[in-house]
Amino acid sequence: MEKNSDTVLGMGNALMDILVRINNDELLNRLDLPKGSMTLVDREKASKILKQIQYLPKSYAPGGSAANTIRGLAALDHPTAYIGSVGDDELGYMFKESIAKEKVDPLLLTSLNPTGHAITFITPDSERTFATFLGAATDLSAEQLTQKMFSGKRIFHIEGYLIIDHPLILQALKMARKAGVEVSYDMASYNVVEENRDFIRKILSEYVDLVFANEEEARTFTGKEPKDALEELSEFCKVAVVKTGAKGSLVKMEEELYMVRAIEAEPVDTTGAGDLYASGFLYGYINDFLPEQCGKIGSLLGGKVIETIGTKITSETWEEIREQIQLIKED
Repeated sequence: MEKNSDTVLGMGNALMDILVRINNDELLNRLDLPKGSMTLVDREKASKILKQIQYLPKSYAPGGSAANTIRGLAALDHPTAYIGSVGDDELGYMFKESIAKEKVDPLLLTSLNPTGHAITFITPDSERTFATFLGAATDLSAEQLTQKMFSGKRIFHIEGYLIIDHPLILQALKMARKAGVEVSYDMASYNVVEENRDFIRKILSEYVDLVFANEEEARTFTGKEPKDALEELSEFCKVAVVKTGAKGSLVKMEEELYMVRAIEAEPVDTTGAGDLYASGFLYGYINDFLPEQCGKIGSLLGGKVIETIGTKITSETWEEIREQIQLIKED
């Protein structure tokens, strides 16, 4: 078998994040979007919303949990690639061009459906209201995967939102195993965990090397509080991580338990905190940092992303992050 590179391959729901600032709640009420909620919308309502915001100032960024993690690694100059499904439309082109510009190799499939997008309405009180249209993102199928996508990669990172498609996940995991690729799995959502507990137990025991969960997801899967949940997760995987928000994270690796504190941060928007934690942890893991150092880099990235709106960290902040990583390495 060929020697694998250090490339991290991600797979997830490819969504364009569209951030819109609005002056009051009037538009939310008109669109029947409960303030502060995340509402899944169909194609018809997604078109209606896009039409309503066409003249409002907005910013765009590629999104989706796994894409956020992969983009974080790419920002640290680590080789990455990403599997997802987009439409043959302006947003699909924008997604591909954006991640390619960020030095992510886009292994994107094209769907007849429109590109998925998550519109975030931000009101003056900093409250966020989401309207999410999955669209083409959910058209990714087991039949579209090829062994070549996995060949030569070091780690395959999957977001938990895809776990509802069991054939897709199993095919991807089998191809990763055949290619000698380690598997990283982020549970992503407690309700998905609740609905797919038996299947998740199966893939953790048979395929997954690194598992990431927040305390709610870990509790849903194990019925236990963070430390005991971590112990149970570590029985399945070589590396287990339970994120505990502002308290930090717990890491179990090579029979050792590590408690990692969160960095001091001024939260503005918690979007992507867990995704970027995974970026930092995987960066440390691939570069042979100690387990506690991996957790510290995860906390560093997770803490920095919540100080900005959306998941796009400035180039100046990335420079600070690189300096901090060097200090962690030398510590």
